[in-house]
Parts: sequence; C-alpha cells; structure tokens
Amino acid sequence: MKRMGGGFGGKETRSIFASCAAAVAAKLVNKPVKLTLDRNVDMSTTGGRHSFVVEYRASAIATEEGEFKLHSLDAKLFSNAGCAFDLSGPVMDRALFHIDNCYFWPNFRAVGVPCKTVQPPHTAFRGFGGPQGLSACEHVIEHLALACGIHGDVLRRQSLYELGQSTPFGMTFGEQASGKWNVPRMWDELYEKLNISSRREAIDAFNKQNKWKKRGLAFIPTKFGIAFTAKFMNQGGALVHLYTDGTVLVTHGGTEMGQGLHTKVCQIAAHAFGIPLADVYVNDSSTDKVANTIPTAASQSTDLYGMATLDACRQILMRLEPIRQQMGPDASLSDLATKGFFERIDLSAHGFYAIDASRCGFNWDAPLPDDYPCDLPPNSHKGQPFNYFTQGVACTEVEIDVLSGNHRTIQADLLVDLGASLNPMIDIGQIEGAFIQGMGWSTMEEVIYADDDHAWIRPRGKVFTTGPGTYKIPAFNDVPETFNVSLLEDTENPFAVHSGKAVGEPPFFLGACVFFAIQEAIQAFRVQNGDANYFEMRMPATSERIRMMCADEFVVESIRSQKRDITPDNKALEEVIKKFQPKGSY
Repeated sequence: MKRMGGGFGGKETRSIFASCAAAVAAKLVNKPVKLTLDRNVDMSTTGGRHSFVVEYRASAIATEEGEFKLHSLDAKLFSNAGCAFDLSGPVMDRALFHIDNCYFWPNFRAVGVPCKTVQPPHTAFRGFGGPQGLSACEHVIEHLALACGIHGDVLRRQSLYELGQSTPFGMTFGEQASGKWNVPRMWDELYEKLNISSRREAIDAFNKQNKWKKRGLAFIPTKFGIAFTAKFMNQGGALVHLYTDGTVLVTHGGTEMGQGLHTKVCQIAAHAFGIPLADVYVNDSSTDKVANTIPTAASQSTDLYGMATLDACRQILMRLEPIRQQMGPDASLSDLATKGFFERIDLSAHGFYAIDASRCGFNWDAPLPDDYPCDLPPNSHKGQPFNYFTQGVACTEVEIDVLSGNHRTIQADLLVDLGASLNPMIDIGQIEGAFIQGMGWSTMEEVIYADDDHAWIRPRGKVFTTGPGTYKIPAFNDVPETFNVSLLEDTENPFAVHSGKAVGEPPFFLGACVFFAIQEAIQAFRVQNGDANYFEMRMPATSERIRMMCADEFVVESIRSQKRDITPDNKALEEVIKKFQPKGSY
C-alpha cells in the first residue's frame, strides 16, 4: 500500500465496491486493472459524514455561591445512516461518548438511533461521530446560557469536569484513569492570554457602530477519546530489519496518507537505535510483511505502530547487548550489527503492541455484577472505552455581512494538549488542517439530496452536490486572517509511545468554533432588531443560512411572499419565521 491522498474515513470501508470490481476484472482478464471513479460518481456512491438531529431536554442550576452549573441532559440522537448500515453503529457509539463534551452533567441520559433512509450509505469521516455529539452539546450550552441570562463562557467554565468526577460512561478524571485533565488549565491560560473580556467589549462597540456588519467571538473546549471502540482493533504490529551497515528498515501495519505516520515511526526507530533519522527507512505497508492489520483510523496509528516498532527495536537491542558489552559503549550500530551478524544473531524482529485490556473496550450490554462496589462510577462495570483523551480549546472571532450572508474569520487561536509531541511541526500541521476541515464542515460544506424539500432533484435520494460547482470546501481566502496554534507545555501522557498523544481527529471539532462565533454575530444583529429570544441555528452556516437567520424585514418579506395565505398582520407569520430553516442555496 503506497502513500495515498488524504483518506479520512471514506477509504476505510467504502472503497470495497470499487476494489472488488477491479479484482473481478483483473481475475477475468488476468491483467492488472485500475479503476478510477469520476468525482461526481465517487461523491454519489461513497456517502459522507452522518447528519444528526438531536432532541433534548436540559437544565442548569444557580448555586448558593452565585455560580451557574449544568444540572441535567436528556438527549435522543438520530443519525442518517443511509440505505445500508456500514459503520453507523460505531459512529453513533462515538457520538454518544462525546455528547457530554468537557462538562459534568450530574443527571445524564442519551440514546442513539441510526435511521435507515433512501440515501447512499453514510460512513466514517474524520472524528467519526464525535464532532456531531460535541456540536449537539455546545448547542445545548448556548440554549441554556440564554435561558439563564448569562454568557455561554460563564456556564462552560463553571461546568467543566473537575478531578475525581466521572463521565456518563464511567471514566474518572485523574492521572491513573484518563491521564492529566488539562482543559481547565488550558481554558484559563488562553482566556487570559487573549484578554477575552476586553475583546468582547471591543466587539460590542463595533456592533453598535455598524448596522449591517456584526462580529462574534466563540470560546469552546474539546476532549476526544483515543482508542477503537471495538476492543479487538486496539492492536498493531511492525517488522524491523537491522542491516550490517547500520541502516534500519521498518514495515508496519499502518498506512501513510499525509498524516506523518511514517515519519514518526522512523523517529521512534532512530531514537531507539541512536542513529540519524536518515538511516531509517519505511517500506510500503504490505500484509506479506505485517499480517492481519487494523484500519489506519481512530487517530490510533502512531500509538499502535510506534509502540510495535519500539518493541521490535528493543528485541534487537537486547540480542545485541552482549556484543555491546564486549565492544564498549562507543561502538557504532554498524559495528554492533556486523559483529552480531558474524555471531549469528538475528537482526530482524517482529514487534507487537496491544492496549491494556483494562484501558479499552466497552460492552454496552454488560450486566451489573451483584457484588460490584457501589462507590464506583455508574457504567464503569461496562469497561473503559478510551485509553486517554486528547484535549484542546479554541477561540475564534468572525465578522458577518448581514445583507449577503458572507463571513470572514478574523482570528483563530488554538491551544492543544498533545503530551510530549513526537514531532511538533507535523502535529501543528495536523491541527491546522483539522481546524480548517472542521470549519468547512460546519460553515459551508452543505450536502443536498433529492427529497421533499428538493423535489426538482430526482430520483429521490440522489446527491446533487457532487462536484466543485455545488459542493464548496474552504479556499485560501477562508483561512483565518490571524491563525495561532500552540501546544500545551509541561505535560506528558504515560499511556502512549514517548508520552505523546494522538492528533489526527481531535482538533477537527475546534473548527466548529467558527460556527458558534457566527451564531453569536447573528444573535447580536437580532438583539439590535429587538429579538433576544433563542433561535435554532443548524449546521452548516452557509451564506444563505446566515442571511436568513438574521430575520430582518427583508427576510420576513421574503418568507411572507412564499406563504401566500399569510398576511403581514397574521400571528401565524411570526410562528412561521421562528421555525423557518433554509433548504439549500440552489
């Protein structure tokens, strides 16, 4: 398997129909066959990220100390699975595992329902169902904060998990269970560094002076669980060869898709042997070298294959230890390998790593044992779904043009906890890419299907947005004008190779911070027009949705013109406007 283009999810299972067709053709003609799908065919058949609808009831309470804290959440998640199940089960699992985000809900219940529809099967994408669950949580926070008459930042900060508290699925926050809990620290550091209070005052002043341009600022945290939710998948292997010239060849079970996996594996091997990085090579992934591989997914690859590579390196070094004692500590690896070769020492090793059984795997149906200690968290008897959490906070400031619905991201600041980063340059690049991808998902990447709202597209279930003319991704001018990414210092992670942390998927949701900043800007305009009530803002925040959610006199007239039976003085018009949702900019 050679290096492929960015493959966040869709290549995990939805490549099978194309690969099987090519395999059958190759068998019949006894020649290599290459099948390349046109982009519109690919987007029509592969499916995409699951869309979610969440019904919820939630509450917050005011404490005697004058603080506001979350009290309860009762949520029901419905996902659009498409016409086949594909990965809809584990996608829903991860959504349920993340709908609490970074907040302690003393009373919590969440139920997930994947729904079968006429659309193509929906599948994995960066973050699996995590971003959908996290987004739902932040929507609830905004709704509760408005009902309490406080800013969302206040409710968020005062409701963050504290050490010793547990998630709804039974993971306790503490160094022995989930590693260091750094979100409160990161929140306070970034909040103070950016002087958020002063920036909000400046934004308020700007909004008072500008009628048709409004600014908003959002500040949100995230945590993302690291492990496959299927226990058996938390394993990986690597094959390491040491040559007599002191060079090293590594083959592992992961695939390189631009995320820097090969580079990090090379770094781990070079560090183990004490040789330059240039002396380590990675072979193309192949099952004739490392068999029974696991999908390169769940942000787990460096953790699994890095540890497996380290295990293989240590095996070889252990075999060479008697040689080293003979030749002295200054002997080069080449000399050791040459001497070991003539001493008939095996200079190849297969390494293997599996996450400890107590730190992965969650059995939803596990019964509560009769003798289970009552002082342990609810649901902890079902297992621990994640090895640890990658954590982060983000702050974004945006400006919207009320008349056109366009927006620009003025500034974005991210602080992410990656433990002792193995390669800060790669990791910061991954964070930047994930943020932009998450920003696109939550603000412009609208997918349109043939349904009751789009009767002019046929047949029913057909995807309309199948190319660059209709499906828009972030471009150069969509990047935040000021973009700052920092890694948390003075932290480590004892549960992964060299104290690092996974980086692929966790920062994706931070891109949705742009969406919530847009929502705040829209709220500022609505308040200016005398409407301070809650409004339902759905993703993505396209230009059409931003424009229509501003609900000014032009929007009212536009909606009324489409509802011929509603007169301007009809009370039903107000209810129609309140429930109105754009149906796609086409």
